[in-house]
Amino acid sequence: MSRNTGTLVTALSALWKGELPLGQAFWEYAIAYGTVANIVATMAAIAAAAAGLPDAVAIAVFLLPLPYILTAVIGVVRSANRYQGPRNRADMAKIAVILWGAAMVIL
Repeated sequence: MSRNTGTLVTALSALWKGELPLGQAFWEYAIAYGTVANIVATMAAIAAAAAGLPDAVAIAVFLLPLPYILTAVIGVVRSANRYQGPRNRADMAKIAVILWGAAMVIL
């Protein structure tokens, strides 16, 4: 395993466990990386459909970021549970990331 791969695995493990600061988990891993992954997958799925590939291929490509989206949602919720700041901020982050995750799956 390369150094970068090890760093990625470590970061995703920390996200999954809720060990990242809430702001970083929410804004960086969910909103930024997750949204970019979803946009890329959506564009690739549209391209696959436009190229005449089977619908199953386009659907599979569209759903590729789903494991990451679920990891990000669970990680943000767990980070919010550990958050030492105002409880309403943690609760709002949970609601927002769940709505974001649903939107990423639908759109």
